[in-house]
Amino acid sequence: MDAPLQVKASTIKAVILEGDKCHATSSVDELAAAHAAGKNFWVELDEEGPEADRLLGDILKIHPLAIEDIWADIGIPKIEDFGDYIQLVMHGVREENLRNKEIPLELTELDIVIGKNFLVTHAHDERVCAVAPVLEEVQRNAKLLKKGPAWLAHAILDRMVDAYLPVVNRFDDQIESAEEKILSGKVQEKERVTMRKILRIKRSLQMLRRTCLSQREVLLRLARAEFDEIPHDAMPFYRDVYDHFTRVTEAVDGYRELATALLDAHFSIQSQQMNEIMKRLTLISTIMMPLTLIAGIYGMNFKWMPELEWKYGYFYALMLMAVVGTSIIVYFVKKKWL
Repeated sequence: MDAPLQVKASTIKAVILEGDKCHATSSVDELAAAHAAGKNFWVELDEEGPEADRLLGDILKIHPLAIEDIWADIGIPKIEDFGDYIQLVMHGVREENLRNKEIPLELTELDIVIGKNFLVTHAHDERVCAVAPVLEEVQRNAKLLKKGPAWLAHAILDRMVDAYLPVVNRFDDQIESAEEKILSGKVQEKERVTMRKILRIKRSLQMLRRTCLSQREVLLRLARAEFDEIPHDAMPFYRDVYDHFTRVTEAVDGYRELATALLDAHFSIQSQQMNEIMKRLTLISTIMMPLTLIAGIYGMNFKWMPELEWKYGYFYALMLMAVVGTSIIVYFVKKKWL
């Protein structure tokens, strides 16, 4: 008996504007007909495949380099203008990092192509929180899709920027926790753990800052009306997203400076503690040196030493040591070294 055929799930999820309602589909032919008719539609690509390649290359006429960027993992955000459409490479924060107890965080790429009547998105990780809620909202209410692809892109970018804020707040909690341990002196007990924690925070902030600076420039170009695909009435909303992300970038810079200062403070406290230890050891050595000298002199085995056969010589040596040691201690106390 022949085994049942396994039907592979489509690599495309799409919604097409039909009047005042949205029609969900995964058919490339329906998308081709909608594109030819000038209907607004949104395509979310799950993974690379023949259907996705046909849609991007044959129907939407996306440039091969842009298609390559969609499927590749690019480390730096960017924006490209291809005339009939613009391509965005953005980075969002994985939602799972909000539940983890440790940093570093992880960023995941989100590719967006904005055309005259279409929007194409590809989240490299399905856990990106920006795409799924907007897609559900569009399926319930076609208002955004009816307004145009630029408004859809704004809704996605707005949610993506909002997802950064809880992560940045976690840096605040992590830095404050490490700072309390350092200032309370408890860092000596778990010094290596605290050091690794501070270095993880600093490394994560550096990675986040590098991404934020490039991403902020992309949002600035969108907010300055450089592209025909972004309508004029959408400019204030894109500027609002840019302003929010600027605050995120400034917060990251501030926390990065705090992490650097915290690391410097940790080394400074360590150095101070080492100086205190060396000071105490030096004072003890200074006290013991004359006592060792006296003991060494009276420990020499010469026959004609004056006090060698004296009845009170032993007690005299001890008393001399006590007087010398006490005098040195009193001197240190007056100098406030002890």
